[in-house]
Amino acid sequence: MNRTQLEKFETFKYLHEREGTFIIPNPWNAGTAMMLTSLGFDALATTSAGLAFALGRCDGIAALSRGETLVNCREIVEATHLPVTADLEEGFGTSPDSCAETIRLAAGVGLVGGSIEDATGNPLAPIFEFEQAVDRVRAASEASRDLPFLLTARSENFLHGKPDLDDTIRRLKAFEEAGADVLYAPGLPNLDAIRAVCEAMDKPVNVVMGRGGATYTVEDLQDVGVKRISVGGSFARAALGAFMAAAREVKEQGTFHYASDALSHKEASDFMVQPKIL
Repeated sequence: MNRTQLEKFETFKYLHEREGTFIIPNPWNAGTAMMLTSLGFDALATTSAGLAFALGRCDGIAALSRGETLVNCREIVEATHLPVTADLEEGFGTSPDSCAETIRLAAGVGLVGGSIEDATGNPLAPIFEFEQAVDRVRAASEASRDLPFLLTARSENFLHGKPDLDDTIRRLKAFEEAGADVLYAPGLPNLDAIRAVCEAMDKPVNVVMGRGGATYTVEDLQDVGVKRISVGGSFARAALGAFMAAAREVKEQGTFHYASDALSHKEASDFMVQPKIL
């Protein structure tokens, strides 16, 4: 199915407007995008962690360049007919202009959405000051205004040693007023905190699951007002977990039982694009 970028954007926008909560899983390459597409999900989101691990790097700001990220995004976009939104980290620069340029380039590779976060990558000052954080989101929003692009703004307090719910809500509310279309605070500690964020926002809220700790069902999250559920790098980590379990079995036990749980060669091939025979 061939769909234009505008059609994908309209579909993605509708998913945020319709009743109910939807799941947006996170592939890390073209193959995993094809596999998730085959399962009937409505949209996909990239994962910086999944890409970093695949390239042999630790996840975090500066682990990936903007160019590497956008190449990966283009490969995922081209592997699926679904709308794709991207983890664009901190916008690949500290200035509002860098965020705006990242949004324009992201749309240029076929993405219909992406996130800008307020984490700096500096362990001595891990979160951008409030006004600078808002200015960066505003610049990203202005850049997206004439594009088929939905902007997600992220407050990273809970991932960087600042578990301040009031400040997180204050930031998200300011991001919303600056033009963000979706709000996102990864690492919220419990359903009460998630509910508080959802109740404070007038626009859709994304929540990430699969990070460990408490788990909630889709129904639980829908009941407190969540619109969109992503899984971040957890699918990539699940795949790496199975890989390491298989490798340890072979190394430590000298057995190959892992193969009974693996996809067959045919099953894996069936998810992928078949080469043309000339």
